Amino acid sequence: MKPHIKMNPSLKKLLFWGVVLEAVIILVSYVVHQDYTETFRHAARYSGRLSAVVFLCAFYNYAKSFPSPLKTNLQLRNLLTLFAAVHLIHFVFLAMNMYLNALPVVPVKLVGGALAYVMIVMAPFKLHRLKYFWQLIYFYYVSLVMIITYIARIKGDFEGAEPFWGHYLALGAFIFCSLIFSWRMRKSFLNSLNS
Repeated sequence: MKPHIKMNPSLKKLLFWGVVLEAVIILVSYVVHQDYTETFRHAARYSGRLSAVVFLCAFYNYAKSFPSPLKTNLQLRNLLTLFAAVHLIHFVFLAMNMYLNALPVVPVKLVGGALAYVMIVMAPFKLHRLKYFWQLIYFYYVSLVMIITYIARIKGDFEGAEPFWGHYLALGAFIFCSLIFSWRMRKSFLNSLNS
Protein backbone atom coordinates (compact mmCIF):
# COMPACT_ATOMS: atom_id res chain seq x y z
CA MET A 1 0.00 0.00 0.00
CA LYS A 2 1.40 3.42 -0.99
CA PRO A 3 1.81 6.03 1.76
CA HIS A 4 -0.74 8.83 1.76
CA ILE A 5 0.80 12.17 0.76
CA LYS A 6 -0.56 14.95 2.94
CA MET A 7 -0.73 18.48 1.49
CA ASN A 8 0.31 21.27 3.85
CA PRO A 9 -2.37 23.89 4.66
CA SER A 10 -0.54 26.80 2.99
CA LEU A 11 -0.23 24.83 -0.26
CA LYS A 12 -3.95 24.01 -0.16
CA LYS A 13 -4.75 27.72 0.21
CA LEU A 14 -2.40 28.71 -2.61
CA LEU A 15 -3.86 26.10 -4.96
CA PHE A 16 -7.40 27.06 -3.99
CA TRP A 17 -6.78 30.75 -4.75
CA GLY A 18 -4.88 29.88 -7.93
CA VAL A 19 -7.84 27.88 -9.23
CA VAL A 20 -10.26 30.62 -8.12
CA LEU A 21 -8.27 33.26 -10.04
CA GLU A 22 -8.20 31.06 -13.15
CA ALA A 23 -11.97 30.54 -12.82
CA VAL A 24 -12.46 34.32 -12.53
CA ILE A 25 -10.30 34.82 -15.64
CA ILE A 26 -12.37 32.41 -17.76
CA LEU A 27 -15.67 33.75 -16.34
CA VAL A 28 -14.79 37.41 -16.98
CA SER A 29 -13.45 36.51 -20.43
CA TYR A 30 -16.79 34.85 -21.22
CA VAL A 31 -18.89 37.73 -19.84
CA VAL A 32 -16.91 40.31 -21.85
CA HIS A 33 -16.49 38.16 -25.00
CA GLN A 34 -19.30 35.62 -25.35
CA ASP A 35 -17.93 34.24 -28.60
CA TYR A 36 -15.90 31.21 -27.45
CA THR A 37 -13.05 32.02 -29.84
CA GLU A 38 -12.57 35.36 -28.08
CA THR A 39 -13.32 33.93 -24.63
CA PHE A 40 -10.39 31.52 -24.83
CA ARG A 41 -8.13 34.02 -26.59
CA HIS A 42 -8.51 36.44 -23.67
CA ALA A 43 -8.48 33.72 -21.01
CA ALA A 44 -5.16 32.43 -22.39
CA ARG A 45 -3.74 35.96 -22.43
CA TYR A 46 -4.64 36.85 -18.83
CA SER A 47 -3.94 33.38 -17.49
CA GLY A 48 -0.44 33.68 -18.98
CA ARG A 49 0.06 36.93 -17.10
CA LEU A 50 -1.00 35.27 -13.86
CA SER A 51 1.53 32.49 -14.51
CA ALA A 52 4.26 35.04 -15.17
CA VAL A 53 3.60 36.81 -11.85
CA VAL A 54 3.61 33.53 -9.89
CA PHE A 55 6.86 32.48 -11.59
CA LEU A 56 8.57 35.78 -10.75
CA CYS A 57 7.45 35.39 -7.11
CA ALA A 58 8.98 31.90 -7.02
CA PHE A 59 12.19 33.10 -8.70
CA TYR A 60 12.45 35.99 -6.21
CA ASN A 61 11.98 33.57 -3.31
CA TYR A 62 14.70 31.31 -4.71
CA ALA A 63 17.15 34.18 -5.21
CA LYS A 64 16.40 35.63 -1.76
CA SER A 65 17.12 32.32 0.02
CA PHE A 66 20.06 31.24 -2.19
CA PRO A 67 22.23 29.23 -1.47
CA SER A 68 19.99 27.65 1.18
CA PRO A 69 18.81 24.22 0.03
CA LEU A 70 15.55 24.34 -1.90
CA LYS A 71 14.30 21.23 -0.08
CA THR A 72 14.12 23.17 3.20
CA ASN A 73 12.23 26.12 1.67
CA LEU A 74 8.58 25.09 1.99
CA GLN A 75 7.27 28.47 0.78
CA LEU A 76 9.25 28.19 -2.45
CA ARG A 77 8.18 24.59 -3.03
CA ASN A 78 4.57 25.69 -2.56
CA LEU A 79 5.06 28.51 -5.10
CA LEU A 80 6.58 26.07 -7.61
CA THR A 81 3.55 23.81 -7.19
CA LEU A 82 1.19 26.77 -7.63
CA PHE A 83 3.10 27.85 -10.73
CA ALA A 84 2.85 24.34 -12.21
CA ALA A 85 -0.91 24.26 -11.51
CA VAL A 86 -1.77 27.68 -12.94
CA HIS A 87 0.51 27.15 -15.92
CA LEU A 88 -1.22 23.86 -16.74
CA ILE A 89 -4.57 25.67 -16.65
CA HIS A 90 -3.02 28.34 -18.88
CA PHE A 91 -1.97 25.56 -21.27
CA VAL A 92 -5.59 24.33 -21.48
CA PHE A 93 -6.79 27.86 -22.29
CA LEU A 94 -4.00 28.26 -24.82
CA ALA A 95 -4.75 24.93 -26.51
CA MET A 96 -8.47 25.80 -26.70
CA ASN A 97 -7.59 29.21 -28.17
CA MET A 98 -5.39 27.61 -30.84
CA TYR A 99 -8.03 24.98 -31.65
CA LEU A 100 -11.06 27.31 -31.76
CA ASN A 101 -9.23 30.02 -33.72
CA ALA A 102 -7.56 27.49 -36.05
CA LEU A 103 -4.16 28.99 -35.33
CA PRO A 104 -1.26 27.37 -37.18
CA VAL A 105 1.01 25.10 -35.17
CA VAL A 106 4.70 25.45 -36.01
CA PRO A 107 6.48 22.42 -34.46
CA VAL A 108 9.94 24.06 -34.47
CA LYS A 109 8.61 26.98 -32.40
CA LEU A 110 6.89 24.61 -29.97
CA VAL A 111 9.97 22.60 -28.98
CA GLY A 112 11.41 25.19 -26.58
CA GLY A 113 8.04 25.86 -24.97
CA ALA A 114 7.26 22.14 -24.69
CA LEU A 115 10.54 21.55 -22.85
CA ALA A 116 9.70 24.44 -20.50
CA TYR A 117 6.26 22.89 -19.80
CA VAL A 118 7.86 19.55 -18.93
CA MET A 119 10.31 21.30 -16.59
CA ILE A 120 7.49 23.33 -14.99
CA VAL A 121 5.34 20.25 -14.33
CA MET A 122 8.28 18.23 -12.96
CA ALA A 123 9.69 21.03 -10.76
CA PRO A 124 7.43 20.49 -7.70
CA PHE A 125 8.46 16.81 -7.60
CA LYS A 126 12.11 16.86 -8.68
CA LEU A 127 13.70 20.32 -8.49
CA HIS A 128 14.49 20.19 -4.74
CA ARG A 129 16.43 16.95 -5.33
CA LEU A 130 18.70 18.45 -7.97
CA LYS A 131 21.99 20.30 -7.58
CA TYR A 132 22.11 24.10 -7.70
CA PHE A 133 23.31 24.04 -11.32
CA TRP A 134 20.11 22.32 -12.50
CA GLN A 135 17.93 24.53 -10.31
CA LEU A 136 19.49 27.59 -11.92
CA ILE A 137 18.99 26.04 -15.37
CA TYR A 138 15.29 25.66 -14.53
CA PHE A 139 14.78 29.26 -13.40
CA TYR A 140 16.80 30.83 -16.22
CA TYR A 141 15.43 28.58 -18.96
CA VAL A 142 11.83 29.30 -17.99
CA SER A 143 12.72 33.01 -17.79
CA LEU A 144 14.26 32.81 -21.28
CA VAL A 145 11.11 31.18 -22.70
CA MET A 146 8.98 33.93 -21.11
CA ILE A 147 11.32 36.62 -22.51
CA ILE A 148 11.15 35.09 -26.00
CA THR A 149 7.35 34.91 -25.73
CA TYR A 150 7.09 38.61 -24.89
CA ILE A 151 9.53 39.53 -27.67
CA ALA A 152 7.32 37.59 -30.11
CA ARG A 153 4.25 39.44 -28.82
CA ILE A 154 6.01 42.80 -29.26
CA LYS A 155 6.97 41.83 -32.82
CA GLY A 156 3.32 40.93 -33.54
CA ASP A 157 4.01 37.22 -34.10
CA PHE A 158 0.93 36.18 -32.11
CA GLU A 159 -2.17 36.18 -34.29
CA GLY A 160 -5.03 38.09 -32.63
CA ALA A 161 -2.79 39.71 -30.01
CA GLU A 162 -1.64 43.19 -30.90
CA PRO A 163 1.51 44.50 -29.19
CA PHE A 164 0.84 46.94 -26.35
CA TRP A 165 2.77 48.62 -23.51
CA GLY A 166 2.13 45.73 -21.09
CA HIS A 167 4.30 43.44 -23.23
CA TYR A 168 7.22 45.87 -22.93
CA LEU A 169 6.64 46.09 -19.18
CA ALA A 170 6.62 42.29 -18.80
CA LEU A 171 9.70 41.90 -20.99
CA GLY A 172 11.53 44.54 -18.95
CA ALA A 173 10.45 42.89 -15.69
CA PHE A 174 11.80 39.49 -16.75
CA ILE A 175 15.12 40.90 -17.97
CA PHE A 176 15.52 43.14 -14.91
CA CYS A 177 14.62 40.34 -12.46
CA SER A 178 16.96 37.86 -14.16
CA LEU A 179 19.86 40.30 -13.84
CA ILE A 180 19.10 41.46 -10.28
CA PHE A 181 18.48 37.91 -9.05
CA SER A 182 21.81 36.82 -10.62
CA TRP A 183 23.63 39.61 -8.83
CA ARG A 184 21.94 38.79 -5.51
CA MET A 185 22.64 35.05 -5.77
CA ARG A 186 26.28 35.65 -6.73
CA LYS A 187 26.70 37.99 -3.76
CA SER A 188 25.04 35.51 -1.37
CA PHE A 189 27.15 32.65 -2.70
CA LEU A 190 30.40 34.60 -2.28
CA ASN A 191 29.37 35.62 1.26
CA SER A 192 28.68 31.98 2.14
CA LEU A 193 32.20 31.05 0.94
CA ASN A 194 33.78 33.76 3.08
CA SER A 195 31.85 32.91 6.26
